[in-house]
Amino acid sequence: QVQLVESGGGLVQAGGSLRLSCVASGRTVSFYNMGWFRQAPGKEREFVSAITWRAGSTYYADSVKGRFTISRDNAKNTVYLQMNVLKPEDTAVYYCAVVRNIATMEAESWGQGTQVTVSS
Repeated sequence: QVQLVESGGGLVQAGGSLRLSCVASGRTVSFYNMGWFRQAPGKEREFVSAITWRAGSTYYADSVKGRFTISRDNAKNTVYLQMNVLKPEDTAVYYCAVVRNIATMEAESWGQGTQVTVSS
């Protein structure tokens, strides 16, 4: 079973940047599709971005397209989310997960999450 630990969240002003990291342990995630999701207060968790195991394909929610970039380093068992031009509406807890179905973004093995707060 894989364990995921997210880090890199924090408080940033609108227009700023953050880089989230997700480190996997327990087993390699090199052959897994991986994704980032987020949950804002009072809202359901939503898809943010995903990357296939070979990093050949990336996927983004429309709300973050052009601002966020997902990447992975399989040698480090780590997935990243570079977030630029952050907006207050990006405020949420961000979770890393294994994406079991890239067509539906069904995910599992969730991390504990990292808080991102964007002030206006």
